[in-house]
Amino acid sequence: MTIDPVPTEDDGATWPALTDVLLRSFAAPRFLPVLRDQARASLLQLDVAVASPLGAIALNSGGILLYDGWLRIFGGSPCPEVGLPGIGQINAFPTLLDRTWAPTRGLVVAHDVLGGVFALNGLRPGGTRPGVPGEMIYFDPTSLHWTRMEMSHGEWLTWCVSGDLPHFYDGLLWPDWRTDVSALRADQGIAVSPSLWSEEAADAGCRMSRTVVPMAEILHRQLEAAERRGRRLDGALGRYPIALVSAVENTIGRDE
Repeated sequence: MTIDPVPTEDDGATWPALTDVLLRSFAAPRFLPVLRDQARASLLQLDVAVASPLGAIALNSGGILLYDGWLRIFGGSPCPEVGLPGIGQINAFPTLLDRTWAPTRGLVVAHDVLGGVFALNGLRPGGTRPGVPGEMIYFDPTSLHWTRMEMSHGEWLTWCVSGDLPHFYDGLLWPDWRTDVSALRADQGIAVSPSLWSEEAADAGCRMSRTVVPMAEILHRQLEAAERRGRRLDGALGRYPIALVSAVENTIGRDE
């Protein structure tokens, strides 16, 4: 039996249409340069059509930053310039093309600066993941739980720029968030103290301090916190390559 290869050339329509939608939004998109050979390899391993939004992003970008970098969508190749891993790195794709491998539990497609994880459910999501195959879900750092988004990947992209996303983070934004976030590398995030999942953070009068730390550290803290609560996430939040991780930490602000 011969398996037809996934086309790895742009269809000339999907990517321009997608970028047009993003550029006409208030999301202030930044399209990161792509390393074409790595992007083609990611597309082949993903085994999705280049005419799909997921395939178009993988083939044509090194990632997309929205809302001054608050949301980081992974592309088909890494972008060392800003420290954003590629979708293959974040999901631990095989080094060489492996037709037998698939992200059966799910595919991490984006992170937010607080450590929230947007993922596309696989064919076998697993016991800790709600929803059905092909549905977008969100790992909420305020609860350490996955939640259903009840939308496809294409619908999720539309939602990202619809104006609902800032409301999604209601209570987590601060007056200078766009200025603070825009100064970060894409392998850095903002750790909040007390931790977002703590009882103290749920107090409406709680004063928060925010520190810039590597995204890998934020994800690790969340994994540990979930395990302390008796839930094992098995690295499902994404993996940052060591070479891309920045070790710089500095405090950017505290609620008054």
